[in-house]
Amino acid sequence: HFSNRFTFTPQHINTMAFEAQMKRVGEVDGFIAALDQSGGSTPKALKLYGMTEDMFNEENMFDKIHDMRVRIMTSKAFSGERVLGAILFENTMDRTVNDLPTPTYLWKEKNVVPFLKVDKGLAPLEGGVQIMKPIPGLDELLKRAKALDVFGTKMRSVIKEANAEGIKKVVEQQFEFGKQILAGGLVPIIE
Repeated sequence: HFSNRFTFTPQHINTMAFEAQMKRVGEVDGFIAALDQSGGSTPKALKLYGMTEDMFNEENMFDKIHDMRVRIMTSKAFSGERVLGAILFENTMDRTVNDLPTPTYLWKEKNVVPFLKVDKGLAPLEGGVQIMKPIPGLDELLKRAKALDVFGTKMRSVIKEANAEGIKKVVEQQFEFGKQILAGGLVPIIE
């Protein structure tokens, strides 16, 4: 029912990239690659990639994880033939791949639709669910993402129990942020 309450207007569809991305997402099969490990999950990802704790620290771990992501994104196997989209962490969106902003590289060089992880993690379990923590500065983040031709966003809540009141909170929060994201000209993935 949510889609009946919001209509895209010309201010939301203001680039040829957005229109082409919308067409691609609507018509092409493929998977969405998750390249959005945040500060909390980055050390674990680096360890799974084979790095030991003495090989990175707080200052350089985002450089190391970006280097890993660049190797993935520049691989011949990572292309629009198989990959429909890629979810980026904000830090990755703000970096470059082959001297291009990451979202630009993905779209123009790989034909992969860029999405941005916007949630800031989960609140503690309450009522059988974990809603998202507040997302300060979301409107500004959306403007930056839109300027880089990011198509959509990803945000995540967790339902752990069949608790109607808790699930209602998750749905309300997801759709409230979803409306804000749509108003900012991007398409939300509600998870």
